[in-house]
Amino acid sequence: MYICLCKGITESDVKECGRNGFINPQALACRLGINADDCCGRCVRNIEEIVALACNEHADAAHEPKSRPHLHLRQ
Repeated sequence: MYICLCKGITESDVKECGRNGFINPQALACRLGINADDCCGRCVRNIEEIVALACNEHADAAHEPKSRPHLHLRQ
């Protein structure tokens, strides 16, 4: 789903920002470029929804194992 039609920003883009730690309104707006002059501003008015989406993804990423241990099987 598109979050910003002006910039072509998708829900996946916002989730990626969340996984990378961009979880406050100013950081997200800057990272996504939605506070620029060439954006209509609709997404900035809905920034709380964007922040919630990024925060949820950030929390999910924090609970996922970073890597799986290698199992060495003896034969």
